[in-house]
Amino acid sequence: MPDRGGGSTGPRIRVGRPSRRVRVLLMTLGVLAVLAMAFVMFAGFWTDWLWYRSVHYSSVFTTTLWTKVGLFAVFGLLMAAAVGVNIWLAHRLRPPLSAMSLEQQSLDRYRMGIAPYKKWVLIAVTALVGLIAGASATGQWRTWLMYVNGVSFGQKDPQFKLDVSFYAFDLPWYRFLLGFGFAAAVLSLIAAALTHYLYGGLRITSPGARATAAATGHLSVLLGVFVSLKAVAYWLDRYGLAVKSSDFKATDNWTGLRYVDANAYLPAKTILFCIAAICAVLFFATLWRRTWQLPMIGFGLMVLSAILIGGLYPAIVQKFQVQPNEQAKEAPYIQKNIEATRKAYDIDNADVKDYTGKASTGQGAQLRQAANDAASYRVMDPSVVSPAFQQLQQKRDYYQFPQPLDVDRYKDANGKEQDTLVGLRELDIEGIPKRNWINDHFTYTHGYGAITAKGTSTGANPPGSPDFTESGLPSAGQFDKEKYEQRIYYGEKTTQYSIVGGPQKELDYEENGEKTTSYQGKSGVNLSNPFNRAAYAVAFNEPQILYSGAIGEGSRILYNRTPKERVESVAPWLTIDGDAYPAVIDGRIQWIIDAYTTTNGYPYASRTALGDTTADSLTNNQRAVVAQQNQVNYIRNSVKATVDAYDGSVKLYQWDTEDPVLKTWRKAFPGTVKDKDEIPQALMDHLRYPQDLFKVQRELLTRYHVENPAQFYSGSDAWQVPDDPTDKDAGSVPPYYLSMQMPGQTGQKFSLTTTFTPKGRPDLGAFMAVDADASSKDYGTIRLLRVTSTVKGPGQVQSELNGLDEVAEFVRNLKGTDSNIEYGNLLTVPLGGGFLYIEPVYTRGGNQNYPLLRKVGASYGATTVFKNTLGEALNAVFGLDDDADTPPPSDGDGTTKPPPPPASAEAALKQAIADANKAFGESQAAMKKGDWAGYGKAQSDLQDALKRAAEAEAKFKAEQKEPPKAGAKPDAKPATKPEDGAAGAAAKPDGE
Repeated sequence: MPDRGGGSTGPRIRVGRPSRRVRVLLMTLGVLAVLAMAFVMFAGFWTDWLWYRSVHYSSVFTTTLWTKVGLFAVFGLLMAAAVGVNIWLAHRLRPPLSAMSLEQQSLDRYRMGIAPYKKWVLIAVTALVGLIAGASATGQWRTWLMYVNGVSFGQKDPQFKLDVSFYAFDLPWYRFLLGFGFAAAVLSLIAAALTHYLYGGLRITSPGARATAAATGHLSVLLGVFVSLKAVAYWLDRYGLAVKSSDFKATDNWTGLRYVDANAYLPAKTILFCIAAICAVLFFATLWRRTWQLPMIGFGLMVLSAILIGGLYPAIVQKFQVQPNEQAKEAPYIQKNIEATRKAYDIDNADVKDYTGKASTGQGAQLRQAANDAASYRVMDPSVVSPAFQQLQQKRDYYQFPQPLDVDRYKDANGKEQDTLVGLRELDIEGIPKRNWINDHFTYTHGYGAITAKGTSTGANPPGSPDFTESGLPSAGQFDKEKYEQRIYYGEKTTQYSIVGGPQKELDYEENGEKTTSYQGKSGVNLSNPFNRAAYAVAFNEPQILYSGAIGEGSRILYNRTPKERVESVAPWLTIDGDAYPAVIDGRIQWIIDAYTTTNGYPYASRTALGDTTADSLTNNQRAVVAQQNQVNYIRNSVKATVDAYDGSVKLYQWDTEDPVLKTWRKAFPGTVKDKDEIPQALMDHLRYPQDLFKVQRELLTRYHVENPAQFYSGSDAWQVPDDPTDKDAGSVPPYYLSMQMPGQTGQKFSLTTTFTPKGRPDLGAFMAVDADASSKDYGTIRLLRVTSTVKGPGQVQSELNGLDEVAEFVRNLKGTDSNIEYGNLLTVPLGGGFLYIEPVYTRGGNQNYPLLRKVGASYGATTVFKNTLGEALNAVFGLDDDADTPPPSDGDGTTKPPPPPASAEAALKQAIADANKAFGESQAAMKKGDWAGYGKAQSDLQDALKRAAEAEAKFKAEQKEPPKAGAKPDAKPATKPEDGAAGAAAKPDGE
């Protein structure tokens, strides 16, 4: 039979509904998919809550969370309501359908398509804008908390006489509200206009009126709201002039009003406010007049006024009133900027003194003695000798030390405080012998021990190496009395998570070697709960956490393990200093972190970029400042924080008791910051002035040491932070911690120092030091020595040193051994009216792949020397012989210990022989124990004693040849000769 339908004659496929079993399966899969996505989103929230609870800062999490939820709900609903109500109102005010134009006929199909879904379209649109607005508002949680908890600064701005808190806490919130209002008005206007157009209230091409009366009134009200908000914006802009940044010849980052702002922009903003308010009234009046004529005229007048009054008039004032006599016109405003900036950065009390910088001459012995008292010269540069720590104290490939090391103060065996290099032996996951999930996260979980070395001396094995005061694995030395906890579960290098305390044991150490251990601390999150394991498996994208047998009863997961990360998490309103440093305190290793409160709203204070200002030749990503806002114009070191290296506990202590920003945040997060008087004395002994704050202050002082407006405007006395002359790569010279004595001080103080050069010139412009010892009554006092004569700057001193014949010969000899020269920190110390420069010089290469101190450079006045030791360099730079007696050190209070009476040649000979015998015995004992490090040190001591014995013998024989004085009897011959006894046999150990 033919196909009468013209279709295919093949079998027809009948499409029916899927079976009930398939429908149930699909529904089940859909529900599971939704639940899985919900759990993924929930896992991040849940693990965050568990972490905050584990560190006992759950109030920070809840306060932040509920603040964000509240902002999301309030502003999301407001935006959704604003847009939704205006769409609904525009639809309700639609005109009745009549004879359709071509325009309306083309729109009719859209109306018909939307008609069945009008309610859902309205809900979808309002929900979308509400979600976007709510999500945007959550980012303002800091602004809201500062607004509702803000406290007074007790300082008023010089223009409007308002408290600084208005600009720091209130104005940012008002601006956010204004921006939100503009967004709501614009979106409502667009949504209403589209709805009116879709339903015939607005016409573009149709004949007759372009808008119905209802549409005209509706849109006029929305335009009136927009213009009203513009009027409010003009009014707030008046106050915004006090915190406005602008380009100005006097400084790169000018903030505050200038002459043109106070005399042109300020009245212009007031006039524009009045015009905008009148224009808004005209738009609202359209509800009764039903015409656009007056409001459009008003709107045009407002735009024209904004161009003429807000733009052209200030330009005329600047061109014809200010520029012909800019210095005189701007002087009062420069003065306000100087005073506000110095106060905002806490440099208003800097002690600035003139200092000639001319080196004293003809007083070599006195200067040599004064040099001994002026500073404890740190010949161990923490930025250079880290590889020596790594080579000599790493002990295992899976350990590492930071680069650079840290500088702190510890007492020596005599109870005297000394500058000390400190480095923690932290875990290096890249050095684990066999990398797998168990080893990475269960077996190798922590570092071990604090290693310290004297900053002012070197060790003997090998010569030029660090003089360790705490060393070994486990470490032993100066901390033996307190037997501190050496395990380091939290550190700067510890970035991976670890799972501890469960069935899987961890690698550990004891005096006899390796052992296993299980974490006994209470930090971390318990993984015994299967729900927690599932959440972390999702959060860390590691399914093995869910089913691994290595996790069981007592297992805890440790993460967020760097000190800066932990402090930033528990105090997200703080800016974190880039250099966390460790200290052994009361038997525990504590990380100490300086934290800052900042604001961008201090009137008249110039802004600075923290990221740029705190960068120098030593900074890297690890040591970068963690800033909540990069551009700031107020900063205080308001908080000192600690993180326990074993259990990760975080403590925040108030430091600046007067800071209103900290007081505001303490109101917002009560109980998170402890009072200053709760700081233990043992911790206080290790607190210091923070580097990043010092860098910010020194950058500001390059210009703001000048307090005279005319001189500030001319820039004739501007300074700059010089480049680091010891670094081949460009970068500012870093500040150095150094125990030193400034002119006028009675003893050495632990200080943070830096130098300045005149802008564009290499000579020395000024020297700056701040008392960095937190226990000192002068802590934080900034002292500036303004150099009044031409003095060599750091770069010139480095060039002179490099040009010495001794340096050239030293470098040539190094090339023959395939070694390189490395320059250490170029220290600058005021001395005798001038400046003394000290620079340690290291070598590295050949068979020695870490730096050793080989030479010391020194410069004072016109003399630059290059010697084997610090003592020789100081003697030479002051014109003394290399074998001149080294002056004794001071007692630390400016007084000098009397020198011991000179020993006779016979006594010196006897002492040298005794020392040789002792060293020989020690070397033999060390060789029997297999202690080759001790053997090497004893052999070095032995050689030194034999050298002294030979010199003493020669001196004694010379004395014997001299004719005896009248009435004097010749001395008896020595009872012992150098070759007698054990000293003669000590030249070589047994078997050599």
